[in-house]
Amino acid sequence: MTGKNKQKLVVIGNGMAGISTVEQIIKLGGAYDITVFGSEPHPNYNRIMLSYVLEGSKTLDDIVLNDWNWYKDNDITLHTGTTVTKIDEENKVVVAENGLAVPYDRVIIATGSNPFILPVPGSDKEGVVGFRDIADCNQMLAAAKKYKKAAVIGGGLLGLEAAKGLVNLGMDVTVVHLMNDLMERQLDHNASAMLQAELERQGIKFAMGKQTVALLGGDRVTGLRFNDGTELEAGFVVMAVGIKPNVAVAKASGIEVNRGIVVNDNLQTSMENVYAVGECDEHRGVCYGLVAPLFEQGMVLAKHLCGVDTLPYEGSVVSTKLKISGVDVFSAGEFIEGSEHTVIAAKDEWKKTYKKILLKNNVIVGAVLFGDVTESAALQKLIKQEAQMTDEIYATVMGTGCCGAGAKKGTSVESMADEEIVCGCNGVTKKTIVDAVMVQGLTTVDEIKACTGATRSCGGCKPVVEQILQYVLGDGFKSASKQGICGCTTHSRDEIVAEIRAKGLRTIGEVMNVLEWSQPEGCSKCRPAINYYLGMIYPETYEDEKESRFVNERMNANIQKDGTYTVVPRMYGGVTTVEDLKRIADVSLKYDVKVVKVTGGQRLALIGVKKEDVPKVWEELDMPSGYAYAKSLRTVKTCVGSTFCRFGTQDSMGIGALIEKKFERLDLPAKFKIAVNGCPRNCAESCTKDIGIVGNDGGWEIFIGGNGGIKARIADAFCKVKTDEELFEICGAVIQYYRETGKYLERTSEWVERVGLDDIKKTILEDHDQRKALVERIEVALQQVEEPWKKVLNDKQVLRAMFQSTSPAAAE
Repeated sequence: MTGKNKQKLVVIGNGMAGISTVEQIIKLGGAYDITVFGSEPHPNYNRIMLSYVLEGSKTLDDIVLNDWNWYKDNDITLHTGTTVTKIDEENKVVVAENGLAVPYDRVIIATGSNPFILPVPGSDKEGVVGFRDIADCNQMLAAAKKYKKAAVIGGGLLGLEAAKGLVNLGMDVTVVHLMNDLMERQLDHNASAMLQAELERQGIKFAMGKQTVALLGGDRVTGLRFNDGTELEAGFVVMAVGIKPNVAVAKASGIEVNRGIVVNDNLQTSMENVYAVGECDEHRGVCYGLVAPLFEQGMVLAKHLCGVDTLPYEGSVVSTKLKISGVDVFSAGEFIEGSEHTVIAAKDEWKKTYKKILLKNNVIVGAVLFGDVTESAALQKLIKQEAQMTDEIYATVMGTGCCGAGAKKGTSVESMADEEIVCGCNGVTKKTIVDAVMVQGLTTVDEIKACTGATRSCGGCKPVVEQILQYVLGDGFKSASKQGICGCTTHSRDEIVAEIRAKGLRTIGEVMNVLEWSQPEGCSKCRPAINYYLGMIYPETYEDEKESRFVNERMNANIQKDGTYTVVPRMYGGVTTVEDLKRIADVSLKYDVKVVKVTGGQRLALIGVKKEDVPKVWEELDMPSGYAYAKSLRTVKTCVGSTFCRFGTQDSMGIGALIEKKFERLDLPAKFKIAVNGCPRNCAESCTKDIGIVGNDGGWEIFIGGNGGIKARIADAFCKVKTDEELFEICGAVIQYYRETGKYLERTSEWVERVGLDDIKKTILEDHDQRKALVERIEVALQQVEEPWKKVLNDKQVLRAMFQSTSPAAAE
């Protein structure tokens, strides 16, 4: 058809349900002139990833599924920030709140759902929000900067994601839940208890069995009151007690509505040529609040609208997957056992895994998995098929068989239907993945991710994608699907380093050529990694390749979202001088710096420097860089220690400055932070640093592997030393061992868990020859990064004397 002859399709809702249906229509070659209305001022984004935006690991741009250009490239008219109020059946137009009227031949209502707000006194106070869109995220991000304590009402999937995000923002968060088990609609008691224990370890508090009867405060919320008379302080409250279908436009248009918009097996409403898809609809009396059903509905609807033969939509097997900060949970079908069930269960408290399958008359009717969800897709399929349990199925899903070995992988995906959804976050089917392997010759999970989007979001479907790869590639799977440091190579970090050493490879180009990179120039992931490994192996001869570093490192400043940069000068141990402060103020005024902020690392950040001004700002500051942009030592945080504090037992400021001057500028696998405390009161927060140092009357205690970021981790106690010399030696050995064995971009919190604390202790504390060799190698590396102005500061006494004015004890 020509553009004039195309039927007009209007989609009300720019979310995942509506746009995934549009994507399927485009793939099927549907001849429609498409107009999309969205109430939000954004293109289509992945709501499942909102928790990642909240915790700070992703931005809105990172979770956009279809950018502005996608609509333009597919000739789709998009009206953002525009809410539809009515479908005028008589005149066949869709009417928006701004008066815009768009004619239609067919309409898809995909308005999603709204958060359910508890009808309790105070629910309309300032500081009470739901958690459904980017606007809610922005409110939560703003609240985290002003308020310390937050409450999340609701212990379901959404509430737990919100809680974890707020904890990562530094808030003290309590999840308030009416029931005694978390996610009680998806998990049994055992899985719920394991989930709660893990989330408590990650910093979330819980108030279980509590019914909120009022929100306290004046104009703004200050707390919650429960039905037992107890109260909880909170300056911010997130309502995550459930959702309700958004049926406003259907009601206003005279379309049949029950709890949701009533649809038949073709997803058609009571109004001719008007359809509904996703969380807003009700099919056979069921409203679905999960992602997989909306993709299944969208595929049926797209085929129906394109005249392609398809089976009707007969409902979905409800399943839930939770992946939050490393916690994997899955449930499908029936999960609470009764007298009519046969229960197959296995619980491993050491590996923190739990698996339960429920049978009814030997038919598989439900399952719960915790910790290891590899068999989730297989179980979901078996439940949907109402399959009979057999010895073969038992061996496959329970991981048993001959000599305890697991059943042959791939059998579960072999029986999957082509249109079955593998990646619920992005609506990727088995057929899409199989076609990517067979037609495009893809052989790795990374390649499939880049091509189809599968595993791009939460990553929970990765085991199934790997099984499909194995099923399609057969004997060629092992070598073809081996994962390297990026999609350009199948070589791991250890293999690359070993080959560089064994073959004497000296440049990035040599490494890629000899190791047969699939992309001759590499990518933004592998080039910085190889650049680091070469510099670590050959500190005296390797010439750093600046163009292979990230933009922040090339600019010596951190790029911000508006294109300006943040410049952070070094302040050793958090101590500065009047002269340096004046210089910072003068430069900030001269170059119109937007904000001067005290950072968490006890420094001043000059935020909002124009790109062209960055070199001039550094020149006029005439201060060493704080390396806030680099994979190196960022900060050494200190308390005032014995110099000023009545509790201090050690000179934390002096030692902190010495350590910072000692190890600054040295390239490391990832950013690195140290803290030095003058006493065990831990004011400098050593417990969340890569190296934490705590002073006591007898010397120093050293901790390693702490992290206060996205993957929070309390540091492990490493050793105690009596002298400053021992302290420097141990710190140097730890840093060098991390340099030599850490993966690029791997923080010490991950490194300690991967390598093992016992191994690190054995290498550094027990093997004195090894420790001596590590210290010698780091000294060689440090000599290569010294600048002329720094050479005069090598003497310990000179360094201590620098702090005499503020730290008399440091000069002793």
